[in-house]
Amino acid sequence: MSDTSKVSKAEAEADAQTTVAPADDPTAAPVTVVDPRLLVREEGFKGYWTEFTRKVKGGELGSLPVVVGLIVIWTIFQLKNDLFLSAENLSSISYFMSATGMLAIGLVFVLLLGEIDLSVGSVSGLASTLFAVFAINHGVNPWLALILTIITGIGIGALHGWFFAKIGVPAFVVTLAGFLGWNGLMLWLLGSSGTINIPSDSGPVHILGQSSYFMDQAIIGAYLLAGLGVVLSAIGNFGEQRRRKAAGVPFRPTSEILLRVGLLAVASFVAAAVLNNSDGVSNALVIFLAALVITDFILRRTTFGRQVFAVGGGVEAARRAGINVPMVRITVFSIAGGFAAIGGMFFAGQTSSATLNAGGGNTLMLAIAAAVIGGTSLFGGRGSVWSALLGMLVIQSITTGLNLLNMNTSIQYMITGGVLLGAVVIDSVSRRSQKASGRG
Repeated sequence: MSDTSKVSKAEAEADAQTTVAPADDPTAAPVTVVDPRLLVREEGFKGYWTEFTRKVKGGELGSLPVVVGLIVIWTIFQLKNDLFLSAENLSSISYFMSATGMLAIGLVFVLLLGEIDLSVGSVSGLASTLFAVFAINHGVNPWLALILTIITGIGIGALHGWFFAKIGVPAFVVTLAGFLGWNGLMLWLLGSSGTINIPSDSGPVHILGQSSYFMDQAIIGAYLLAGLGVVLSAIGNFGEQRRRKAAGVPFRPTSEILLRVGLLAVASFVAAAVLNNSDGVSNALVIFLAALVITDFILRRTTFGRQVFAVGGGVEAARRAGINVPMVRITVFSIAGGFAAIGGMFFAGQTSSATLNAGGGNTLMLAIAAAVIGGTSLFGGRGSVWSALLGMLVIQSITTGLNLLNMNTSIQYMITGGVLLGAVVIDSVSRRSQKASGRG
C-alpha cells in the first residue's frame, strides 16, 4: 500500500485496527488497538504531518537530510559572499555539475545492487579520447563517433558485469582492474602529445560545451523546459490515479496531485527565472535532467527497475522469485558504463579536447560521493536517480562557494569528505531505526 494513497475509513479500520478486551477486566468494553507499523494515513494536512513524523521516527528520512544540508550550505555561503546566490553563480553550478552528474546516475544503478564501480572515471576519460580519435584522427562523422563511443562504454560495462555475474570475481576487483586498464589504454591512444583538440564545430561536443543554450532564445527555452516538466508531472500523476482507480486500489486524491504539481510549477518557474537572469538553461543541464527523468521512469515504472531493487534487497530472495540475477547485474554495469561514456563527452565539451586529465583526479570519488550524499544507500536496495542531482548540487555548491571565498582545494576535499561521511552515518542510523521499528 502506498504511503500517500487515499485510504478510506473502512479500509483503515480493517487493516490497522484490532479489537481486544482488557486483560485485567474481561467484562470491560473492547479497546481498539492500532498497529503502528501499518502505513495508514489520515486524510488532510494533519494526516501529512502525522505521516511525516512517523517516517522520521522510523528512520525513513528519504531526501530530507540532503535538502536540509543544501539549505544550510547555501545560507552559509550567501552570508559569506552575497554573490553566491546570484544568477551567474547558480548558472555556473548547474552547468558544471552535469558531467560528473551523468557518472553519478550510472553509479546509482550499481549502488542499488549493493556493489561499486571504480572504473567510471577511467571509462569517461577513455570515451572522450575515443571520440577524438574517431572524429579528429580518422575523420568519422562526429555523430557516428558519438554513437560508437557510447556503445563502447556500454560494452565495457557489460564486460565488467560478466566477470562479476558469471565468473564470480568481486565487483570491486573487476572495476579496479578496469580503472587501471582503461586509463592505460587512454594514455596509449593519446600518445606522446597527451592531448587531442576537438574543434568547436564538432557536432555533439559543440552542443554540450558551447555557451549557447536550449533553443535560440534562452528565456523561451528555460520557461518551455519548466512548463514541460510540470505538464509531464501532471500527466504522470493523473495517469497513475486513473490506473489505480480502475484496479480498485488506493490512490492519491486529486487535491494532493494538484498540490504536488503546483509546488513543482513554482519551483520550476522560479529556477527558470533565476537562470534567465544570467545565461539561461545550458544544453548540458537539459540533457542531464532528461536522463534523470528517463532513468527514474525505468527504475520506478518498469519490471527491470523492480528487479534491480529486488536484487539489491536480497540476491537469494530475488533468485527464488525467478529473477535472472546475472542478467540484471550485467545490464546494470552496462548502464553504468554507458553513462560514464556520456559523462566523458560532457567533459570533452567543457574543455574542447581529450586530455590526460580526463576522468582523472577526484572525478570518480565525486561521482560516488554525489550518489551517496544524495540519498542512495551503500548497502543496496534503496535510493533514487534523483540522488545524483541532489548530491551534485551539494558538491558543486561547496566547490563554487569555496572558490568564491578563495579557499584552497585542500579545504574543498576535507569538507566534501566530511559531508560524505555524514551521509553514510545518517544512512546507517536510518537503517538501524527502520529495523527497530519493524521496517528494515
